[in-house]
Amino acid sequence: MQYSTAAFEKEYTYEGTDLGATWSPEGTVFKVWAPTADWVQILLYPTGDPKNREVLQTLPMEKGKRGVWTARASGDLNGIYYTCHARVERETVEVCDPYAKAVGINGHRAMVIDLASTDPAGWERDRDPNGGKPITQAVICELHLRDLSVDPKSGMTHKGKYLALTEKGTHTPGGESTGLDHFCDLGITHLQLLPVYDYGSVDEAAPDRPQYNWGYDPVNYNVPEGSYATDPCRGEVRIREFKEMVKAIHDRGISVVMDVVYNHVYHRDSFCFNRLVPGYFSRINDRDEYSNGSGCGNDTASERSMVRKYIVDSVKYWADEYHIDGFRFDLAGLLDVKTVRQIMAAVSKEHPNVLFYGEGWHMGTALTRPDVSLCDQGNAPLVPGFAFFNDTIRDGLRGSVFAADAPGYVSGNGELTGAVADCFRGRAFWCPKPAQSINYVSCHDNLTLFDKLTVSSPGAYREQLIARNKLAAAVVMLSQGVPFFQAGEEFLRTKRDARGVVDNSYASPDSVNRIQWGLLDQPEYARVRDYYRGLIALRKSSPDWQMTETSQVERSIFPIEGLGDRVLGFWIRGREEWCVVLNPTNREVTLNLPQGTWELVVNEKNAGTAPLGVFTRTVQAAPISAAVLRKQ
Repeated sequence: MQYSTAAFEKEYTYEGTDLGATWSPEGTVFKVWAPTADWVQILLYPTGDPKNREVLQTLPMEKGKRGVWTARASGDLNGIYYTCHARVERETVEVCDPYAKAVGINGHRAMVIDLASTDPAGWERDRDPNGGKPITQAVICELHLRDLSVDPKSGMTHKGKYLALTEKGTHTPGGESTGLDHFCDLGITHLQLLPVYDYGSVDEAAPDRPQYNWGYDPVNYNVPEGSYATDPCRGEVRIREFKEMVKAIHDRGISVVMDVVYNHVYHRDSFCFNRLVPGYFSRINDRDEYSNGSGCGNDTASERSMVRKYIVDSVKYWADEYHIDGFRFDLAGLLDVKTVRQIMAAVSKEHPNVLFYGEGWHMGTALTRPDVSLCDQGNAPLVPGFAFFNDTIRDGLRGSVFAADAPGYVSGNGELTGAVADCFRGRAFWCPKPAQSINYVSCHDNLTLFDKLTVSSPGAYREQLIARNKLAAAVVMLSQGVPFFQAGEEFLRTKRDARGVVDNSYASPDSVNRIQWGLLDQPEYARVRDYYRGLIALRKSSPDWQMTETSQVERSIFPIEGLGDRVLGFWIRGREEWCVVLNPTNREVTLNLPQGTWELVVNEKNAGTAPLGVFTRTVQAAPISAAVLRKQ
């Protein structure tokens, strides 16, 4: 294709920072990149509803260098909607501006906006509350915005909305904290939100109709999703409420991570970028076949210069305008290394503390040219500031996600003992250093942790399943790297419908996906929550759990031998001295302690920083439990 030639890239690569609509009270400048178009116009509308066809004004655009078309309109257009109307390859198209910063309902029309007018009070002073700390000090919790508040027992008013995360003092009928209060009490440092850009799988025009989606269906990358706003018809409302949410989270000491999906789009043929420059955004081979490594039928051609620019500009915009503190890249292994490096460099110039991590799976995509390296786990050394989800520890602890009944280390699979031992030290076979490992055992994908343990251990008692859940959590929270968990895992989250457990609930109803806050009123669930809270407090209490480099691990963490089959033990000699025993067996394990006095801070029932007992010679690790001791 002509797009993949060096000549096309040289002639049409635009480096300006002014694509889209640039507003001022005196006038607005529109710029659109459409190098193959015969003509382009801007159509101005009074509303964002595509059913209203009243055109206020047509602005002809003039083609300039690098394939950029420009139009200027005088006067204050703040709040006026617009589309790009063009003739491309003998077809007339009307689409939303790819660089839109605000949109109307369902994202069909862009909106001119004075962004400063959407800033909440104190926005200019808003900062990342955890800025300046290494990534290994982060404790990340993943949350779907709607799941947070729709449960009848959530105690929240703004159900399914951005504003639910601004509410304080919310609680269950029994008085247990919910919402943002819950996450503050838990001690997390970062809240990762599943996609909150404008996505296409939920109809914003039908807020009262039952509908649900995770949101991995991008339509407009630079605009918040309207279904989470109190009024999706007014373009400024979703922006203002998104900022209010971010500031409320920051004010409580928690950083905000955004789940971004640049590897594919909702519909390749209707995506605005591909309508203006047909096929440019997507990987297409010489036989006009779309690459499908993503499973969505349209892998993004990030190696093309203007796609790369678009992604870099987009990520930087979210950091600049919305104060986002971290980005989780969906299927990062489909993006090329050069693009990811440019993203990190561009964002870090003004936001040096932003976190970058993602899924590094090798997906097998059809690149538009051969000289491209992809951002997968195997290329982790090429992106040293980027961390990857550690499926080695995930599958090691819980069992393969590709076989629901496959047990993991905590459920008795001894073949996975070595993999878990490596991951505890931040040394998964693909991982160059602990700071590049996102350790987890559950996320939105696949079965929840407790459901997986249940399915893969059909004969286990409930007490055993809970013990295995807690043991898995202890390994994730105390391993070198970055701990990550799905919201609700900390009180045995389950997803079930009339047929049983649901492994991928991306389009399941609220009844399956909601966080069931009322469970916390039952002591059994509250005790597990408290255990997670204690593990997080312990991790945050010492740099010995937060090493960033392999060299630190090599001189500080040593295995303990002779504990028996499947039992793992480690001495940690860092700023303090620690002993860790991981016992997945049904027998009690005795450890002989070195000389000195040792305080037990984690056992089968409790976790935290306060001593649970003092030992000088031996200590026992209960069946299916972790034991952690600190030398006085």
